[in-house]
Amino acid sequence: MIAIIDYDMGNLRSVEKAFEAVGHRAVVTRQRQVIGDASHVVLPGVGAFGDCMRNLESYDLIDPIRQSIASGKPFLGICLGLQLLFTESEEFGSHKGLNVLPGKVVRFRSQQTEKDLEPLKIPHMGWNAIRMKKPSRLLDGLGEDAYMYFVHSYYVVPEQKDIVSTATEYGGSFVSSIARDNIFGCQFHPEKSQAGGLKMLKNFGNLS
Repeated sequence: MIAIIDYDMGNLRSVEKAFEAVGHRAVVTRQRQVIGDASHVVLPGVGAFGDCMRNLESYDLIDPIRQSIASGKPFLGICLGLQLLFTESEEFGSHKGLNVLPGKVVRFRSQQTEKDLEPLKIPHMGWNAIRMKKPSRLLDGLGEDAYMYFVHSYYVVPEQKDIVSTATEYGGSFVSSIARDNIFGCQFHPEKSQAGGLKMLKNFGNLS
């Protein structure tokens, strides 16, 4: 059973339905016991980094997240859920994250692109290719340049470059997914990414 952590921020029901569509049982929950008993845990996220951290603290969910990761069970952070795994974010000031992975979260800069010399549109919204940097069980069967759906203004800059699974081009290259041991994370929304995203969620649910 897959536990989708409910902290009042995120596309929770659509993530739950996407897992069900590929044959994996999932439940949206903030109950510590359910999270602890789950075989897999997902941390989705939509909204501001600082608000999300405050909600995780107010619902007493930080320890269950850390315990889930430490237990070795497969853990997936989606969009802001990926960003929360890192040390800090510069979104609306400086905010501490879960610090599971060393690194920071930074904003796209509105610089001109080499291609068309127009200011970069922020947020980065729509379909874009993910370029494979290293093999990941999460991405099995997706091919070299799968397209995924993005909606974000910030992206992660990991200190450990060997955790980077894919990169994506948008005014330069940014990290679009990571993998380290039982921890996986993606900046894009697999639940909105049609066949490729569903394949990724199916892969996650099949992990043991």
